[in-house]
Amino acid sequence: MANVSIILSEAAGEVHADPTAFGLDATVWVSIAMLVFLGILVWKKVPAAIGAMLDNKIAEISKQLKEAEQLRLDAESLKAEYEAKLARAAKEADEMRARADAEAEALVAKAKEDATALIARRKQMAEDRIAAAEANALAEVRTAAAKAATDAAARLIADKHDAKADKALIDDAIAAVTKG
Repeated sequence: MANVSIILSEAAGEVHADPTAFGLDATVWVSIAMLVFLGILVWKKVPAAIGAMLDNKIAEISKQLKEAEQLRLDAESLKAEYEAKLARAAKEADEMRARADAEAEALVAKAKEDATALIARRKQMAEDRIAAAEANALAEVRTAAAKAATDAAARLIADKHDAKADKALIDDAIAAVTKG
């Protein structure tokens, strides 16, 4: 709004005088103040301090970048190490699985062999029992046959021999023993 009033006043023909001090207008005074300010900054070594701060910041950032690079390298080496460990673990797991499979196959084969041997032993035991039962039955049959033959012979002898025939047999047996 101030600009509008200035424009209107200039249009009306009014001329304003620029303020001056010691014969210098405001632009010169602002320039002088700026030069004095810049001179004070140079005299107090502000640019050097700013440069030192920037150099320190650059050094700190460079140090952080080096640390970050080192951390990245460490992370990569750890990653490679863990990948190698993972590969070794997978290889060991495969080897363990193969050993377990082999052991299982060996156990199955041994169990088959043991079962076959057990069946053969039991078969042999059964055959032995059968043979023993046959021998026992045969012995019983022989005993029964011998008893039957003895009984039959005793009956025949008893039927055909009397006391007189027995005496003659005994006398013949005694005579044979004494002669002999």
